[in-house]
Amino acid sequence: MASVSIKQLDLNFGTVEVLKNLDLEIEQGEFLVLLGSSGCGKSTLLNCIAGLLDVSAGQIFISGKNVTWEEPKDRGIGMVFQSYALYPQMTVEGNLAFGLKNAKVPKDEIDTRIKRASEILHIEPLLKRKPAQLSGGQRQRVAIGRAMVRDVDVFLFDEPLSNLDAKLRAELRVELKRLHQQLDNTTMIYVTHDQIEALTLADRIAIMKEGSIQQLADPHTIYNKPVNLFVANFIGSPSINLLHGDMTGGKAPMFTFGGGKVSVKGYDFAEPPVAGNAVLGVRPEHVAYGEAAKKMPFKTKVSVDVVEPMGSDTLVWTTLGEETFRFRVGGQTDIAKGQEVTIGFDPATTSIFDHASELRL
Repeated sequence: MASVSIKQLDLNFGTVEVLKNLDLEIEQGEFLVLLGSSGCGKSTLLNCIAGLLDVSAGQIFISGKNVTWEEPKDRGIGMVFQSYALYPQMTVEGNLAFGLKNAKVPKDEIDTRIKRASEILHIEPLLKRKPAQLSGGQRQRVAIGRAMVRDVDVFLFDEPLSNLDAKLRAELRVELKRLHQQLDNTTMIYVTHDQIEALTLADRIAIMKEGSIQQLADPHTIYNKPVNLFVANFIGSPSINLLHGDMTGGKAPMFTFGGGKVSVKGYDFAEPPVAGNAVLGVRPEHVAYGEAAKKMPFKTKVSVDVVEPMGSDTLVWTTLGEETFRFRVGGQTDIAKGQEVTIGFDPATTSIFDHASELRL
């Protein structure tokens, strides 16, 4: 099994700082996802781990070995790119075998590895076909198989599903999760900008912004206890509702905003709250509606502005105080535009942030 350790990593392109004093510990056998918007440095970090980019400062260790200046082929990693990068003139079997033949692996061993990888990825019937005869999902399976046959301990995935349609992405997410479970000794590092991929695949998620890691935690913690406003806004679809107001401290802390007052006595504060400007975040799925709302610690009446049917559920847009506020209801609801409804939420399920620092309180 292999662990990956990154210590005080810097990467500069001229005067542009891309990665800044970055530290990251990835446990052996872990599925870690690097998540962030375009340009945040996640693919750059993956390429540094792979040895495709030379770092400006810092060190990279794989299985305790310093590989900072090792060639990619000597790092014990397998990489799967966004583009399939298959040799079009070769069959699937030829693509899988190519790297092993160059490494002078015996033919019997090559056949054994190809057989194992093709069984796990369900590509046995495709071995005699060429890439042009495969669908996008089949080509991506072959690209994963090409990394698998190298018998490595660390897999690096650079947005491997982004070129696929939504249905195929969902299917391959399940395949990747199953693959990690089957290869339980294998460490996987996965880059994506898709939060659904991150939440469904990861043991832990590292959310990146401008070359640094904002939060590193399991999906449940990332979603329910975002460390700052950036993480809270980035995770969740639709995004979290944000209410701007003032916090009063003491034994009965209260959040006051344009739409009323919310007692936050049941909130899990990191430190005793003090008075000041704050932002209260409420996820749309944590908002109760109708009779259920009347049982909530905070409840109020709002007028429905927009109704968005989404099949299994419905997203309702309203205004709370002076701010846009969204909540989810069942897909078969009869709620309509202009209707006045009661909504409510439990402050214990919210996230509260300091207005100035944007850090979680």
